[in-house]
Amino acid sequence: MRPARRKEPRPPVDAVHDGAVERGAETADEKVAREGIKDAVRAIAGGAKTSDFAPTDASPTTPAEPAEETPTESQAVIGKPEEKVKDEVEIQLDLLKDKDWFRRKDAAITLGEMGDERAIPALITALRDSEWNVREAAQGSLAQIGSPAVEPLIKALREYQVRTFVIEILGKIKDERVLDPLMAQLRNEEFKDAATKALVEVGLPAVERLMAVINDKDKNVRKHAVIALGEIGIPEAVEPLIEATKDEDWSVRIAAIAGLDSIGDERGKPAIKALVKDTDFAVQMRAERIIWAWKKKAKEEAGDETEETAGTA
Repeated sequence: MRPARRKEPRPPVDAVHDGAVERGAETADEKVAREGIKDAVRAIAGGAKTSDFAPTDASPTTPAEPAEETPTESQAVIGKPEEKVKDEVEIQLDLLKDKDWFRRKDAAITLGEMGDERAIPALITALRDSEWNVREAAQGSLAQIGSPAVEPLIKALREYQVRTFVIEILGKIKDERVLDPLMAQLRNEEFKDAATKALVEVGLPAVERLMAVINDKDKNVRKHAVIALGEIGIPEAVEPLIEATKDEDWSVRIAAIAGLDSIGDERGKPAIKALVKDTDFAVQMRAERIIWAWKKKAKEEAGDETEETAGTA
């Protein structure tokens, strides 16, 4: 049999950790931990439960990261790009492209009433619309906008499809910038009639330019200048029209006597009577019809005077 081992006496509790001093100096934290262990050992020896010595304060942990903030409704709205709100002009410009021609027409009229320059390009485009109602509305609106539309309209004259419409619009705008392009159209065989009407619409501002071409080399320019002067009908045009009754071209002479008759100035009557003997039969007939109309009017006026005299007797 093996000899029984001799049990060594257990060292005191305090001696369990005293050897730590021999290994080196304790830190303050180590000392606190050692003292705590000593207290626990003594308590266990006295019958205490180990659960009674759970640390009251949890060991320091890494601080929790703050929860991601959910943006509030107001913050979300601020973060979004602000949507542009269309004004009334932009709304009408959109309607000018509508499939319904009635809406396009109504939009064209409304844009003219607004008079906003932003509408000019779209209204010029509307001059090409398939519906005449829309084209007519666009014409009226461009004329209503007036002077701001002159330069874009002059550029649009280059386009054959809308040239007649543009000429008519320019005639309704009382702006001297329309004169040169309209005068230029008097030399265009296809558009000279529209240009003549437009110059008559312009009125007094066009008179000086028309007088300047009354002796032009082109007989069509002379003729249409004479027609326009007669329809504008100012007394200052009488003398130039009397000179035009002597023009070498018969169509110019007819236009001159028609203009003189329209103005009704007594100075023009001798020139009209002289053309009863004109070398061209068409000119003779026109002069005779004018003189006959004078005589008829004189008889009617004389008859009215006789009736009035008889009524008072």
